[in-house]
Amino acid sequence: MTSQSSPQPQDAQDRFLKWLYTSTLGHMLVPVLTRPFITHLGGAVMNSRLSKRAIPGFIRNNNIDMSQFEQREFTSYNDFFTRKILPGKRPICPDENALVSPSDALLSAYPIGEDSRFQVKGTEYTLTSLLRDEEIAQHFLGGTLLLFRLTVSDYHRYCYAASGEKTADVKLAGVYHTVNPLAAAVRPLYKENTRIYSVIQSPQFGPVLQMEVGALMVGKIVNNCPGPCQAVRGEEKGRFEFGGSTVIVVLEKGAATVDPQYLENTAAGIETPVKYGQKVAVA
Repeated sequence: MTSQSSPQPQDAQDRFLKWLYTSTLGHMLVPVLTRPFITHLGGAVMNSRLSKRAIPGFIRNNNIDMSQFEQREFTSYNDFFTRKILPGKRPICPDENALVSPSDALLSAYPIGEDSRFQVKGTEYTLTSLLRDEEIAQHFLGGTLLLFRLTVSDYHRYCYAASGEKTADVKLAGVYHTVNPLAAAVRPLYKENTRIYSVIQSPQFGPVLQMEVGALMVGKIVNNCPGPCQAVRGEEKGRFEFGGSTVIVVLEKGAATVDPQYLENTAAGIETPVKYGQKVAVA
């Protein structure tokens, strides 16, 4: 599927974020609202039983098909947000030489050049600034960066994009900022977001770097195996708690052939919808 995502009408959250990042008072509040304790406080609210009241409206406003998900009573909004999908609803591409999408998301694909600046919802960054490690960034020079942007209505569990021996997670602490495009137009985001990455030594693709990026009100990036372990392509890697988030997969030069539609769409400013387990590249 190569269609461009349809623009959504501005909702109350968008209006608030525009005010927050463009008004004088909003600028004063940003340093406070983006401190970790605010995120943790927000997470506590979303884990409370009281937050259940927001679930019906969210389902209705985002046209979520709940028949695809486990049928049970949710204990909180976060419990609902991290709901599991029913078996068979996200089939994993059976081709062992396929790199799969780690999540339901809007995909952008970027070639990694010496002076590459990757656009992420209006924010420019380099691979070195994203990883805070020039040596690792240089290793992937000439390769491809795949950016999977999850919206709040997407399935917020993610899988391994490839199989192989996984290294221990590396956590890069940061100040949480919203990934909403309205905020991205005003100040850098990813350099200040908490992110976690590891490298999978894949027989098919060589080293594959997979990163999860948190956002405002995402109090946790919850990975099932934070230490070294055997990654299995398509197996659940972890989940994001409340909020929109991003998964990034980085491939070294010559490791894979990425479907040209993703590169072409990205160059044209189009994000391509993909599903968890869908083939996005081949060794």
